[in-house]
Amino acid sequence: MKEFLLVLLVLLVFVVIFQIAKASEYVSVLKGEDKTRKQNNKINAFMLLGFMVFGLLGAWYCNELYYGKTLFVQGSASVEGEELDRMFMMTTAVTGLVFVITQILLFWFAFKYQEKDGKKAFYFPHNNKLELLWTGVPAIVLCVLVVFGLKAWLKITGDAPKNSIVVEVTGHQFGWEFRYPGADKVLGAKNYKLTTGINTLGVDFNDKSSLDDIHVAGTLHIPVGVPCKMVINAQDVIHDVGLVHFRLKMDAVPGIPTTQWFTPKWTTEEMKKRTGNPNFVYEISCDQMCGAGHFSMRGVIIVETMEEYNKWLSTQKPELWTVDPSRAPKEIKTDSIPTKITAQLLKK
Repeated sequence: MKEFLLVLLVLLVFVVIFQIAKASEYVSVLKGEDKTRKQNNKINAFMLLGFMVFGLLGAWYCNELYYGKTLFVQGSASVEGEELDRMFMMTTAVTGLVFVITQILLFWFAFKYQEKDGKKAFYFPHNNKLELLWTGVPAIVLCVLVVFGLKAWLKITGDAPKNSIVVEVTGHQFGWEFRYPGADKVLGAKNYKLTTGINTLGVDFNDKSSLDDIHVAGTLHIPVGVPCKMVINAQDVIHDVGLVHFRLKMDAVPGIPTTQWFTPKWTTEEMKKRTGNPNFVYEISCDQMCGAGHFSMRGVIIVETMEEYNKWLSTQKPELWTVDPSRAPKEIKTDSIPTKITAQLLKK
C-alpha cells in the first residue's frame, strides 16, 4: 500500500507540473512571445546569480561542517605521507581557485549579458592568443603538479632505506596475510603450486631462506620510526592495499609483486591520545572492488615501539613449524627464537 501511494504521489506531481507548463504557455500567448521571453530571461538571470551566491556559501559551509571529521585533522601518520598531504592541499588550492573564478565569471556573465532591448550579441568565433592562453597555462600548471606527484610516487615505490623492516602482504578474498623474514632478514621463495592445506601462501620450504619466515594473519605489527617496506601480492583477483592513515595505497596484482615503503610517526597508543578515541586502530583496507565480501576485507596495523615490536616478534614461531611440526625443535626457549632460530632450522 505504501509503494502504491508513493507511485500515485509521483504521478500527481507530474500532472501538476504539466498543468503549470500548459498554463504558462497560454499566458505567453496572451502576453506575446517576445515580452514573455524577456521576462523569463530576467528572472533566470537573477536566479542564476542567486544560485552562484548560495552555491559558494553552501560549499564553504560544508567545508566548515565536515572538515573536522576528516583524517586531515589528524595529520599524516607517516613521514612520507606529509609530502602527499602537501601535494593534495596544493592541488586543491590551485583547482579550487580556478573553480571559484570560473564559476563567478560564468554566472555573472549570464546575469550581465542577458537579453535587453538595444543590445546585440557580438559574434566572436576565434582568437589565437586566447586559445594559447587557456590551453598553455593549464597545461603548464598540470605538468608541474604531475612532476610533484611523480617525485612522491618514485620515492615511496623506490629503494627503501637499508634499515627498513620487510613484510610481505598478501591479499585474497577476503582477508590479508603477512609474512616476516626471520633472523636471516630474507623472505624465502614462494610457488603458487605449493598453495595447499595450511601452507596458504605457497611458501617453498626447500629454500633455506624460508625456514625461519613468520606467517601472521589479520594483524600487522610494525615499529614506530623505522621504515617499513611492503612486498605486496594477491592470490586471486586484483586487490589494493589501502593505508588511509599513512596516506598510501598500492595495487595487489596476482603474479606481479608490487612494493611501497613508509615510516610510521606515531604508535597506536599515541594516536589514541591524539584522536581522543580509546578504540582507535590503524587499518589496512582493500581499496579495489574485489567481490561480494569486499566490504569486510579489513586488517589491523599495530604500530609500537621497537622494544614492544621485538618482544612480539620473539613470541612468533616460524611457519615451517606449523606446516611440518616434525621439523620444530623439541625444546626451545621463547625468548631465544629470534637469535637461534635460523641456526637450529638449518641443522634440521
